[in-house]
Amino acid sequence: MNKNVGVRFIGHSTFLIKSPGGKTILIDPWVKDNPICPDQAKEIENLDLILITHGHGDHMPEAVALAEEFNPSIICNFEISQWLQGKGVNCPVIGMNKGGTAEVEGIRVTMVDAKHSSSITEPDGTTIYAGEPAGYVIGFENDYRIYHAGDTCIFGDMKLIGELYKPDLAMLPIGDHFTMGPLEASMACRFLNVDKVVPMHYGTFPILTGNPERLRELLDGEGIEVIELEPGQEVFMG
Repeated sequence: MNKNVGVRFIGHSTFLIKSPGGKTILIDPWVKDNPICPDQAKEIENLDLILITHGHGDHMPEAVALAEEFNPSIICNFEISQWLQGKGVNCPVIGMNKGGTAEVEGIRVTMVDAKHSSSITEPDGTTIYAGEPAGYVIGFENDYRIYHAGDTCIFGDMKLIGELYKPDLAMLPIGDHFTMGPLEASMACRFLNVDKVVPMHYGTFPILTGNPERLRELLDGEGIEVIELEPGQEVFMG
């Protein structure tokens, strides 16, 4: 069993993470229909935990199907938990809110703030409120900590996230337009006091113009490593 944390970039903001204890975690379930995910990365063998940062069709469209297939625990905000249960999801759904921490099979998950919108579009076109967006700080069995920011702009309380939870790795959106771009993400790295960052939420659609090269330029000489992952690529951290 690998003592490090395996991080596979599925594409957009979706990551498949293998914990040192062998647990499999999916953040923002958008896999099979993810347009930049290679076919070989779309095959998931098992899931122990799904984390949902917010509503929107590019972040949680496969939550119900994956819940039915793998029976994982799901952590999300309270409103999304109610929606999932209304769709007949029978696996353990942990609806929580910002500031709370839940532990699932040795994995500690703290829900933190994010600044964005959140909604779910039903098959008939109706748009419903899906609670406030969030990010997560995930603490693994070896005490390695990853902060997935969700979709967000920069905000000053990222400093508190850094001070309180001391993440080792930050996953930050850089695409611009719907989230922060490289300029804001570079400041977020400083707020968080991390030395490693994985960019996400860029390049999936033409409107998401931010890119890792620009983030790397803005962080040049600061000792912060920009880990640019291709969709389907896996790295081991910690």
